[in-house]
Amino acid sequence: MLYDIQMTTFASSPEKIRVDIWSDIACPWCYIGKRRFEQALDSFAQREQVEVVYHSFELDPGAAPHTSESVAQHLAHKYGRTLAQAQQMVDGVAQAAAGEGLQYDFGALQQVNTFLSHQLIHFAAARGHGPQMKERLLHAHFTQGLNLSEVDVLAELAAGIGLNADEARAALESGQYAQAVRADEQQAQAYGITGVPFFVLGGKYGVSGAQNPEVFTQALTQVWAETNPSPLSMLGADDAEGCQDGSCAVPDKTS
Repeated sequence: MLYDIQMTTFASSPEKIRVDIWSDIACPWCYIGKRRFEQALDSFAQREQVEVVYHSFELDPGAAPHTSESVAQHLAHKYGRTLAQAQQMVDGVAQAAAGEGLQYDFGALQQVNTFLSHQLIHFAAARGHGPQMKERLLHAHFTQGLNLSEVDVLAELAAGIGLNADEARAALESGQYAQAVRADEQQAQAYGITGVPFFVLGGKYGVSGAQNPEVFTQALTQVWAETNPSPLSMLGADDAEGCQDGSCAVPDKTS
């Protein structure tokens, strides 16, 4: 017979899963990966017990504040491809993004240094709006083609999600969160992360790249099972006395 033990004395609430995500505003696959992870999270039964934290990663820390070079030209120079080959890469990424409901406008996209954008995410995170700021910046970069190296543009975007524009501007101009960005990048280096997006689940498992939602679902399920094991149940005989049927019961000495 199966016994369900009600652990009223030692019961505890479910332990949350923390998911740390390293990504860059200028990384097209990071936005795609974000959407795919969100699909998995939306269908995850314990999604309310998942905490998502975004971390900074600059694909090109030495990038100029702004360049007139097109995305295809940039890829051709970076990877030693012809312009036609690079354009095929751009088209392929745009198609993948469209499959996730994202509209990339590579023609309008402005390639910029993303250091200030990462600082703004830390500014927003300190006020409980990190994920919202991340989403807004990605949309501004890939869909709207805004120049995210300009402090005024970033301050306006911060205001758009309910933050104080003057405070955001002051934080960016003073470099208040610059060290927080560097700390994220140092942690990425310690983990051996060389490409993004990169997801760390429960501080234990890493998922690299914009994987399909099924991969994220499997990882979430595994981490949840290890973090929150099933309650103990017991197999044995009902109302057993002495040692029989593989169970030793305590004799009733009151009778």
